[in-house]
Amino acid sequence: MTVFSRPAGLAVPPVRAALLQRFAAVRGHSLALAAPLSAEDQCVQSMPDASPTKWHLAHTTWFFEAVVLQPQWPGYAVFDQRFFYLFNSYYEALGPRHPRAQRGLLTRPSVDEVMAYRLHVDAAVERFIAQAGEEAWAAAEPLLELGLQHEQQHQELLLTDVLHALSCNPLLPAYAPAEAAPLRLVRGQPEPLRWLCRPEAIVEVGHDGTGFAFDNEGPRHRRLLPAYEIAERLVSCGDYLRFIEDGGYRRAGLWLSDGWAQVQALGWQAPAYWLAPGDLRVPSDDWQVFGLAGVQALDPAAPVMQLSFYEAAAYAEWAGARLPTEFEWEAAHGADGLRDMAGKVWQWTRSSYEPYPGFKPLAGAVGEYNGKFMVGQIVLRGASLATPAGHARPTYRNFFPPHARWQFSGLRLARDPRPATTASQEAFE
Repeated sequence: MTVFSRPAGLAVPPVRAALLQRFAAVRGHSLALAAPLSAEDQCVQSMPDASPTKWHLAHTTWFFEAVVLQPQWPGYAVFDQRFFYLFNSYYEALGPRHPRAQRGLLTRPSVDEVMAYRLHVDAAVERFIAQAGEEAWAAAEPLLELGLQHEQQHQELLLTDVLHALSCNPLLPAYAPAEAAPLRLVRGQPEPLRWLCRPEAIVEVGHDGTGFAFDNEGPRHRRLLPAYEIAERLVSCGDYLRFIEDGGYRRAGLWLSDGWAQVQALGWQAPAYWLAPGDLRVPSDDWQVFGLAGVQALDPAAPVMQLSFYEAAAYAEWAGARLPTEFEWEAAHGADGLRDMAGKVWQWTRSSYEPYPGFKPLAGAVGEYNGKFMVGQIVLRGASLATPAGHARPTYRNFFPPHARWQFSGLRLARDPRPATTASQEAFE
């Protein structure tokens, strides 16, 4: 096994120097997110849909090794050939892989070995960026950018997955102290819900080709949108508590059939990490919520999160509204008055995850990145408190199956226009 040393003082063109700086920042942020976790924390897989922290750190490294270094740099020496099997996720073109549901069984390689793997690949990528010829650089540059964006996706997954694992611990330990937790929200009462009117229009949606975008964000195309109204703010915990207190989880008529089956089968009574009054793990007379900072008193003004699509749709039905389509959401983005379109919670839409007209997957193994998942999933828009800074954009299409509720997912309401009202000023009651 050859371990590359980091390049020192190599003169590189400005474009490559900027990428080197970004590469170091993104890779370093992953390690910073893992730093509060013990080796035991990093090995846990709490459900098949989640992955251990250690696996995230290794898989994002595998991406650079398998997709960039090995194909583009003939002189590259792999760190450990076995890792191509252990840390492949779903790329059929790149060979077989360890079963997803058994990632928590990988007690070895150790966290220390995974860190050594990262150091080896980081040094090799840095050397490649600095030394690659123009032809190799032209082929690798978009793959390097994709690798960084891919790692930022896994940074968010790292937090969502470890939060789920910690929620399974009866001690309900915090990922980080309250003063260090990202986006600590100020408690208060929710404001009245006001509506923004949007006229009927033909709008352009999808990425315009400026800067990075995932392949599923294009091609840009036109959509006819009938007039609609969209809520100026997100649905809050206080709003959602009223739904619970009004028997929302006991009223079949509010739910889609599959959603009601989930409620019955899994005993849902509240969002995933809500703790009801009297919960013996953390006794209290009031509702509490478990999050990255541990158990906190429910904040009525904070956005509700950890909802499935089914719960979001049921709440919308109860509220006499609906979920916006992803095209309504994108067309409204940036409108005066709309708040928290990104940075708090991913927002469920009423749109199935489908290809845009004219969509074609990327060539090669990276063509498996998005296209093959375009069935049975629902689009979410925006970004959450766990999304790395600068990673999201208005055209970003996140997607999950409708039952998923361990993500930082919430909702914003929409509705069809109501005649003879000043809808933009009307308060929801």
